[in-house]
Amino acid sequence: MPRVVIAPDKFRGSATAQEAATAIAAAAVELGWEPDLAPMSDGGEGFCSVIGGRPRAVTVKGPLGGQVESAWYELDQGSTAAVEMAMVAGLHLVGGPEGNDPVSASTGGVGELIAAAVAGGARRVLVGMGGSASTDGGLGAIESLEPVGRLAGVRIEVACDVRTHFVDAAAVFAPQKGASPPQVQLLRRRLERLVQIYLERYGVDVSALDGGGAAGGLAGGLAAIGAVLSSGFDMVSERIDLASRIEAADLVITGEGYVDQASFDGKTVGGVLAMAAELGVPAAVIAGDVEAGLDVAARVRSRDEPDRRRVAVSPVAVRSLVDVVGEERAFADTARALQEVATAVLSVGVS
Repeated sequence: MPRVVIAPDKFRGSATAQEAATAIAAAAVELGWEPDLAPMSDGGEGFCSVIGGRPRAVTVKGPLGGQVESAWYELDQGSTAAVEMAMVAGLHLVGGPEGNDPVSASTGGVGELIAAAVAGGARRVLVGMGGSASTDGGLGAIESLEPVGRLAGVRIEVACDVRTHFVDAAAVFAPQKGASPPQVQLLRRRLERLVQIYLERYGVDVSALDGGGAAGGLAGGLAAIGAVLSSGFDMVSERIDLASRIEAADLVITGEGYVDQASFDGKTVGGVLAMAAELGVPAAVIAGDVEAGLDVAARVRSRDEPDRRRVAVSPVAVRSLVDVVGEERAFADTARALQEVATAVLSVGVS
């Protein structure tokens, strides 16, 4: 029986990574494939559900004040914890860009989650970035963690899904969070000042860190107090042993809501395709939609840093739900559309 590894990210607003994987697996079973479900996250929304673990409920600050019911996740018999910033400082919590205050939005709740995990006994904390409402450079989180001496002996690993530098977070991400051009400039100046403050207080220059701008600079802020910035894709794939699972498969299917050039710079789709190419396993991409004119095979890059060279890929099939079933069904009936398109892909294989 042929085996297919099913490793999609979320289809934002339409299906979680788990729901997408389940829909594709249903098609695989019907056609006689053995499905290996490996829902993915590159550090963004869904990070904790993919990592797994036991949720430990806690109430913390929301991005615009007030209280949010959330959780940190206990792993490895309590020695490791997973924290997802989107759960407490995510843009969805304020109703999207229209409901956000991009200048005031804070990561204070993220710091409270980390503190709760450490108080619960965790000596290693994995922190997922992505989907943030804030561009506070992590200042809110740091203030919630004071005194930072309590973190002595604790390793904080930040799962980044972008390579954006700290100060650039204002121009790159703040408009997506509702910031006007004058507000973007204000936020940039604030981040520039935080670079100086973090250097003076903690002796760390966050300005040139790859990924320091993730989650509005939260990644850089946590790096200032000793956190290690890592590829979110690599962190998750290593934890679920994705490489070994792909190596044992005949095909891998990945995907996300929208595949564009950014999907190949630290994101799940690019990471899965690179891994499949390195292992010589054919791959397919099923996306909600695909950027017009995008040459997927040409965008795949080695995961080795700092090489990032283009790699020769095994065959890749690319399908867009919008193209196959239409925009309305793609968004309103995503699971069934995924199953339908996966059926077509698995029926003919990849060549």
